Amino acid sequence: MYLVVGLGNPGGEYAKSRHNVGWMVADQLAATLGWIGRADDFDGAAREKFSGVALEGQAGGSKLMILKPTTFMNCSGQSVQAAMAFYQLAAPDVLVVSDDMALPCGKIRIRPGGSSGGHNGLKDIERALGTDAYPRMRLGVDGPPQHIAARDYVLGNFTGQQRELLEPIVESACQAIMTWIERGIEAAMNQYNPSAAGQAPAGA
Repeated sequence: MYLVVGLGNPGGEYAKSRHNVGWMVADQLAATLGWIGRADDFDGAAREKFSGVALEGQAGGSKLMILKPTTFMNCSGQSVQAAMAFYQLAAPDVLVVSDDMALPCGKIRIRPGGSSGGHNGLKDIERALGTDAYPRMRLGVDGPPQHIAARDYVLGNFTGQQRELLEPIVESACQAIMTWIERGIEAAMNQYNPSAAGQAPAGA
């Protein structure tokens, strides 16, 4: 069994914010798999469990749960730890999807573990699990302009130019998740991470 966790904040005011790109990927993944009719149907179809909303089904020949914690970003670890404990999942069976201000909008970076990079959701998951050795996928949202605080920036909505990059990169993220399920983390990294030369990842 695999667990995909999309990070975000509950509430309509945050729905289209940069910080909620993990939720956007979770919604789109469920739609791509045919579990829901449209991406925005996720919450209505999902079950409330593990301090979040979750959908379960088959994907790539394996059982998959897609989880959106509803604890607010800074307490995401509570939801992830509860789901992992219930299903007795190991850290490598979990993929956490989040935003990243250090990456350009339109880029994906997948890693098998590592630093939270200052991301409060990843930081709390590391605290709850007692390890940073869990796979994560970061989607670039650009860095904030000098006159805007980082917190205000990630809680703000994407610009028009960023939105043009958002739809294809969310689609690529879903393809990368399926590659991870079917072929493993190394294959997903090799195919979807940006190259050293800064070119778009294959399949993006």
